[in-house]
Amino acid sequence: MRLIVADDEAPLRAWLIRLLGEVAPDAEVVAEAADGASALAAIESLRPDAALLDIHMPGLSGLEVAARITVPCRVIFVTAYEEFAVDAFEQAAVDYLLKPVTAERLAKSLQRLALAAPPGEALLRKLLTHLDRTAARQQPLRWLRAGNGDSMQLIDVAEVDRFEAADKYTAVHIADRQWLLRTPLKELEGELDAQAFWRIHRGTIVRVAAIREVRRDLMGRLWLDLRSGGSPLAVSRSYAHLFRPT
Repeated sequence: MRLIVADDEAPLRAWLIRLLGEVAPDAEVVAEAADGASALAAIESLRPDAALLDIHMPGLSGLEVAARITVPCRVIFVTAYEEFAVDAFEQAAVDYLLKPVTAERLAKSLQRLALAAPPGEALLRKLLTHLDRTAARQQPLRWLRAGNGDSMQLIDVAEVDRFEAADKYTAVHIADRQWLLRTPLKELEGELDAQAFWRIHRGTIVRVAAIREVRRDLMGRLWLDLRSGGSPLAVSRSYAHLFRPT
């Protein structure tokens, strides 16, 4: 079986390819892609038996790629968002994998490929319509994927103490541990639960439940002490209203 793997995160592509080698030693990954346009071009030129497509990719989404395929190719959708697993996927898609993908789950998907037909145009129109309808009510971000070379760390957002801007990156802090994400802080803020995470400074977002104490110094400035310890965090005047007594 000849396969193409498309995901904009290199560590996730490497992880998926590694799992494929474990559960399907005879499968051949003929190409990998980091964006929708590259994935579509590879599918059209290489004509693989199947493609594993991330739903959220730069440029074309996985659904849009599948809708534009003109050669026979079966598709498995891969995503980190559970809310897209609706009846349309379950009834007609080859399969729908949630990240992080496990070897057992991937093996079942490959078994289904043997009996699956290439996705039809009507199904893809239905999936694209549903994607548009559900995008506005997408659930807050739950998992962070921090890559380092060929390795990847899955981080539960509920354990994060704070996020800090670091040039074009975002530093994720849990106690004395730190990871760097390629997502800018401003973009990440829009994916977080606004009730659980508050911006306290232009470059800092804090998980509210991680705050141990809020105190004011002699100059009237607010400072936060976190339950995990570390240096106090300054609260900008622009966000001091969040800590006014109610």
